[in-house]
Amino acid sequence: MTPDTPAPAAMREDYRRAELRRADLAPTWVEQFARWFADAAASGLPEPNAMIVATAAPDARPSARTVLLKGYDERGLVFFTNYGSRKGAEALANPAASLVFPWFAMQRQVVVCGSVERVDRAETEEYFASRPLGSRLGAWASRQSAVIAGREELDAAYERAAERFGEDVPTPEHWGGLRVVPVTVEFWQGRSSRLHDRLRYVCDAGNWSVERLAP
Repeated sequence: MTPDTPAPAAMREDYRRAELRRADLAPTWVEQFARWFADAAASGLPEPNAMIVATAAPDARPSARTVLLKGYDERGLVFFTNYGSRKGAEALANPAASLVFPWFAMQRQVVVCGSVERVDRAETEEYFASRPLGSRLGAWASRQSAVIAGREELDAAYERAAERFGEDVPTPEHWGGLRVVPVTVEFWQGRSSRLHDRLRYVCDAGNWSVERLAP
């Protein structure tokens, strides 16, 4: 490192913004997530629905990336992707994933672990129709995660899609929603001296309980 390069080991922040007690929790993980998600949106955080999605190939090699949450309910949390992308292919071949919502400005994060399933095709088509025209055309133009020769190849594919479909863009068969069905949902609140509050909803044979984890 050069003398002007920040030293990561020296970077520290003592979290004192809030606490999370068992008595503060909602009865279900989805109600608790709704509370914190509403707080994140109201706080002015940029893209509070951004989440890190971690998947693994059948040989257990992991990969992670940031995507946008597009829906959630008691069944799980939904995002949309090209099924042929790395995350799509891994999630379908090895149907397990972890999600992290890194709400750093609020000294909070939510960590979800669970199985992966495709959403109903009607739900995918309803969401696809709500996307801006450019995003719908982009779903046809991009062979997501494939190696391409350059930006010109992508732009040309986009122009071909625009000429082919105009404004009436159908939902590609290779594109759709994935739902992460939670087995655990952890709510993490930063606390002073790194003694963070970690409360986790756990599903066992359809029954949910809450446990506290050491920080």
